Amino acid sequence: MSVATVSRALNGSAAVTARTRERVQRAAARLRYVPLGAARSLVTRRTQAIGALLPDLFGEFFSELIRGIDVAARARGLHLLVSSSHGDADEAAAALRAMQGRVDGVLIMSPHVDAGFLKRHLSDSLPAVLMNSAAGGRRFARLNIDNHGGAFAMTRHLLACGHRDLAFITGPECNYDASERHRGFREAVAAARGATSRVLQGDFNEESGYRAGRALLAAKKRPDAVFAANDMMAIGCLSAFNEARVRVPGDIALAGFDDIPIARFMHPPLTTVWVRIADLGQAALERLVAQMDAPDAPPAGVTTLPCEVVVRASCGSSGRHTADRDRAQP
Repeated sequence: MSVATVSRALNGSAAVTARTRERVQRAAARLRYVPLGAARSLVTRRTQAIGALLPDLFGEFFSELIRGIDVAARARGLHLLVSSSHGDADEAAAALRAMQGRVDGVLIMSPHVDAGFLKRHLSDSLPAVLMNSAAGGRRFARLNIDNHGGAFAMTRHLLACGHRDLAFITGPECNYDASERHRGFREAVAAARGATSRVLQGDFNEESGYRAGRALLAAKKRPDAVFAANDMMAIGCLSAFNEARVRVPGDIALAGFDDIPIARFMHPPLTTVWVRIADLGQAALERLVAQMDAPDAPPAGVTTLPCEVVVRASCGSSGRHTADRDRAQP
């Protein structure tokens, strides 16, 4: 057969008969033939690959996020290339530069991203969507979790349970999610008569939550409730309490943020703010594909995904309600 006929058969063209397509596919399978992606991309100007730059790859949050992106990408015949900045601005810049020319678009979640960073390290011709970012301007579409609303709602819930002395374990400095969650906590406490609060520094990992829990146990006065800015720190804090035989929620109530899959299987099950982590990845991928298909269309601006407070045994009650509804209550 001619090269053109084989090409049409492999690419699903209707210009070849079913018998010819079957013969070509049989031969390709026997020869273990794989199309040369670099050559194909010269013709189509597409790599059929999407890049994702994340601050880290460790932990259930990022595994859920990658799962959401990958499922949506595979449904569109796209492959996913993932890189991590490991909290380093130079590594984030190097990863972005390495992806250009290898991917058709990129999803970016990084604490180092601002307008200047993007201008220096991202080609104007490469479509990009930002996740959980304060940066963007007019060029980039953004998808953000309602970090502020979720934290405000959880703090309101703890206050409504009668807890007046609250401790908050915040996330890394210069992190958009951490600062928004801290802001929601502060505003809810400030609006509550007679409430007091203290803040401990965390780093979004179990070890920092464990250290914060130990510090709270060593204080002269223990808080009524602890709100950790993510579930990983809440789990570390719970470990410190369990070691000291401090009962949760009998002695101290505990809450987290993200609702990672393991949160419901802790003992006691963890009260937390439910974030649609996989949905965030899927929605970001869909937004990126739309931008790739219509590069001249203006970006869709900022989309904020709602959160829900999921109340489990770690604060002594059960139920679920949306952050927006809780925030609207008097």
